[in-house]
Amino acid sequence: MELSIAALASNLLAPTILFFVLGLVAAFARSDLSIPDGAAKVMSVYLLLAIGFKGGAAVASSGVNGQLIASLFAGIVLSFVLPFLAYALLRAMTRLDGLNAAAVAGHYGSISIVTFVTAVSLLEARGLESEGYLVAVAAVMEVPAIMSALWIAARSGGVAAFDSSLMRHILGNGSIVLLVGSFVIGAATGQDGLDDLHPFIVVPFTGVLALFLLDMGLSAGRSLLENRKDISGGLLAFGCIMPVIASVFGLAAGALIGLSTGGIFLMMVLSASASYIAVPAAMKLALPEAKSGIYLSLALGVTFPFNLTLGMPLYFLMASWVTP
Repeated sequence: MELSIAALASNLLAPTILFFVLGLVAAFARSDLSIPDGAAKVMSVYLLLAIGFKGGAAVASSGVNGQLIASLFAGIVLSFVLPFLAYALLRAMTRLDGLNAAAVAGHYGSISIVTFVTAVSLLEARGLESEGYLVAVAAVMEVPAIMSALWIAARSGGVAAFDSSLMRHILGNGSIVLLVGSFVIGAATGQDGLDDLHPFIVVPFTGVLALFLLDMGLSAGRSLLENRKDISGGLLAFGCIMPVIASVFGLAAGALIGLSTGGIFLMMVLSASASYIAVPAAMKLALPEAKSGIYLSLALGVTFPFNLTLGMPLYFLMASWVTP
């Protein structure tokens, strides 16, 4: 299949990305534009259900194979290892103490499901294929990163509150439950189920994503404004450098497994993204002394916009270099 790098690089002009930029601009201009909390929650549920179901349906068509198992294993390893790299970079590039550096590092082994959904949407809009089971890889990349962050925090002298209630909170996270559950339902019902839900989870998907990214732009911009005193130049640089470095690990894993260009691209996006939903909630419980304004603003206000605008074209270009 002929792959158009220029087409994907033009994602800056995609309506979804432009709505995100609109949200950023509105936030920086201190506009009172807002999306009701209830509506934002409904859109989040819709996107998770749709992407999970479509991924499960894709697995039903292709079947379970060694490549799927290898991808899941790679995702777990990446999620566990990347926080250690992030911690080393943070200690070298910033003045963060061990506890706060560990809390930030945990976000950079986990994933941003919205970044992943946007990447899938961009591939689909341009007719590029990818392995549907990578949705499952996204689901398994939450917990290992949190475990790594807590281990690093303990080693650095911090007090990590790890108990059964925290584990229940992590495993019972609504986003993960919905993503995995819809994936399983999609896999069980296959193409017939996808045909039944096509008017609901396929036709309106891009429009809902555009509105949701508008809300994400507003949230990212306002988070940066509120916590700008805590975000140093070193942290800003880390927020842009770490995803690029992490994407190389995803590139290597995807190439070794033998994923398609689209699949490698998505593996890179998963590796490069940073959680701003599941991990912040876990850190508030496990590391209450860490400054949430730092890790949340960095993941949502710096890395998320970087990946959506500059990162994705770069990752796709790199993925195209290692595939025929």
